[in-house]
Amino acid sequence: MNRESLRKEYLQIVASVREYVEKQLELGFTELQETEQQSPYTTLELPQLDTHAQSCNRCPLHESRNSVVFGAGSTSATLMFVGEAPGADEDRQGEPFVGRAGQLLNRIIEAMKLTRDDVYIANILKCRPPRNRNPKPDEIRKCSPYLERQIELIRPQVIVALGGFAAKFLINTTAGISTLRGQFHPYLKVGRQENAPKIMPTYHPAYLLRNPNAKRDVWEDMKKVTAFLEK
Repeated sequence: MNRESLRKEYLQIVASVREYVEKQLELGFTELQETEQQSPYTTLELPQLDTHAQSCNRCPLHESRNSVVFGAGSTSATLMFVGEAPGADEDRQGEPFVGRAGQLLNRIIEAMKLTRDDVYIANILKCRPPRNRNPKPDEIRKCSPYLERQIELIRPQVIVALGGFAAKFLINTTAGISTLRGQFHPYLKVGRQENAPKIMPTYHPAYLLRNPNAKRDVWEDMKKVTAFLEK
């Protein structure tokens, strides 16, 4: 291989690495992301983790929140639902998915012959972004260790990722939700626990309120989840 060919190959490698790093930064993953050794959460059980989250001030969202929305449901659930962040109703009540989107999620859960007490529901962010804007990468980086520890402790068999932000974070991808939904994916942190859960991405209930025709797609996804859990 001559020098010009080597130069072209080198530039292609550099371009590929740069593209990968840029995508990771978009998702909130950086070289500064906490490891298990650095994280203060790895030895905490759920009650202590919840207490820690209630007084969290790691990002500016604590300045505008009314409540820390930690999570709710069965701590031994085989099925977990994860969204991106609390909304206005959740911020007022301190519970995940209690607004209109939450009511629709309740109906989805009931159609699966389950109740909210049978599953566990949480978000990537524990505090509401102002005006329900999208989570920022740094907010995801600082808050996501809470969710990671929740998953480690609850050990669900399946996590339903509600919407694009949850799916991209849990699967570590930049693909869109329409591409991801309908099939199981490996959990991002598979190295942290044995028997890691499967991820089923689907549309967020808030999206279904605006696009009711997509409800059929979500139900098809939930039938796959039910079949997996019944094995």
